[in-house]
Amino acid sequence: MKIVIAAALGECVHVAGVSNFLRLAELAGWETQFLGPAVPIERVLEVAQGLRAAQKPGDELLVGVSYRLTPETGERLLGQFAEAAADLYESGVRFAFAGTPPVAERAEKIAFFEKIFDGSESPEQVLAYLKGQPAQAISETDYPQATIARIAWKAPYPLLRHHFGLPTMAASIAGIQQIADAQALDLISLGTDQDAQENFFHPERQDPRRTGAGGVPVRTPDDFRALYAASRRGNFPLLRAYSGTDDFIRYAELLTETIHNAWCAIPLFWFNRMDGRGPWDLAGSIREHQKVMAWYGERDIPVELNEPHHWGMRDAPDVVFVVAGFLSAYNAKAFGVKDYIAQMMFNSPPGTGDAMDLAKMLALLELVDGLADPPGEFRVWRQTRIGLLSHPLDPSAARGHLAASTYLQMALKPHIYHIVGHTEAHHAATAEDVIEASAIARRAITNALGAPDMTSAPEVQERKEALVLEAKTLLDAIRAIAAPGVADPWADPHTLADAVRRGLLDAPQLRNNPFARGAIRTQIVRGACVAVDDHGHALSEEVRLSQLI
Repeated sequence: MKIVIAAALGECVHVAGVSNFLRLAELAGWETQFLGPAVPIERVLEVAQGLRAAQKPGDELLVGVSYRLTPETGERLLGQFAEAAADLYESGVRFAFAGTPPVAERAEKIAFFEKIFDGSESPEQVLAYLKGQPAQAISETDYPQATIARIAWKAPYPLLRHHFGLPTMAASIAGIQQIADAQALDLISLGTDQDAQENFFHPERQDPRRTGAGGVPVRTPDDFRALYAASRRGNFPLLRAYSGTDDFIRYAELLTETIHNAWCAIPLFWFNRMDGRGPWDLAGSIREHQKVMAWYGERDIPVELNEPHHWGMRDAPDVVFVVAGFLSAYNAKAFGVKDYIAQMMFNSPPGTGDAMDLAKMLALLELVDGLADPPGEFRVWRQTRIGLLSHPLDPSAARGHLAASTYLQMALKPHIYHIVGHTEAHHAATAEDVIEASAIARRAITNALGAPDMTSAPEVQERKEALVLEAKTLLDAIRAIAAPGVADPWADPHTLADAVRRGLLDAPQLRNNPFARGAIRTQIVRGACVAVDDHGHALSEEVRLSQLI
């Protein structure tokens, strides 16, 4: 039994911080009692003594008091409190204090409270204290250094990640150090330049004129080691990087050995000649990506397929987005992945409405969660993010969009929240930008923990059910085009590539692409992205597919 009681002490009537502390305590598994504002010392100790007398060996009692008025008055009051509470202290009752920085400084001098909060702590740090975890890093071992363990350690808050990589090694190293010291992120996604992703093992193919284009120009294993070393401070964030576009297994070995890659991030249909980001054709890249999934699965390293949003950013209809997300999870499971990170990018296309965004993600999750059978052999971890193309250019509007979209996404209770910083429409994020974006997201997440359930709205559920049915229609059509003798069409590279070539999986921005049909037309209708005919009338998936076939 763990009980915490809390009150604003003496003549102090400010209780917002006390209420927040008790809310976090409940999340950490404590029973709570709020004694109210302006509570006399005698009343606090009377309640504490009664609770202590009723406790059994091993039970815990924590008394939290707050004072936010004059420091001199507070110091005298807290001295009286400590003297009166000496017997409870000796019996094992724990005491914590919260107040303004000047009052907290006076409380430190009394040397009575095991923990003193001055308001600068993040909710995660307060929660860590209540869970018996270190709120400040002493060493790397204080923070779990594996993804799934860190998810459990951080709950109910999601892990925070952000893309980061500047055009020089020196700037990137300094930025990682700054982000780690600020404890802004749980994971830094290294943004490496295109030559690092495609030509790391082929110096002869590298072009000096594009060094640093799109990220940090990593060229040697020691470059990766230096970036990892820069993160060994602050809250010791995890690191990960995309899985490259060539020499996939060699690159996986490199990332695992140098930065202890937190999880694999790789698409199913992309990062090849279809989108101009790699040397492989479509079917060949699918086959190679499946090998990478298997390699990480054999080592019990989680795998994320950053897949469905590539269709959404190219204006594909919601049903294609959902099916691409399902096929990603299906292939991960088929090739031995045990911990699958389902990435869901909101606001893609940017005109998508909030209710329809939630419906789309719920449809995807319903299909993907159906793969987690038998329980424990294939686990699904939810990751959400803002649309890469959705931030407005105006920085104030972008900050608002970051906060609002973050709040919406928390309706899905993500295990990982991928922050897309408010500067995305203007420039690659600096360390200062990342830290500011993290503060905005943290506040939105904290507020959203007490939000009503937006997923139960009738219009959300109605659209979700319709999307699930349409997705199953499309999946059946993909299975039907498989060549004779193909045992598992949804995991067969040639069948999947053929589905793109024929236009079963299609997007308007794939027009004139040698690997895709690019003939589909889409439009935002009441917040949903749907396929339409030449006159702008919405097409059901059954009708669209019948026209193709």
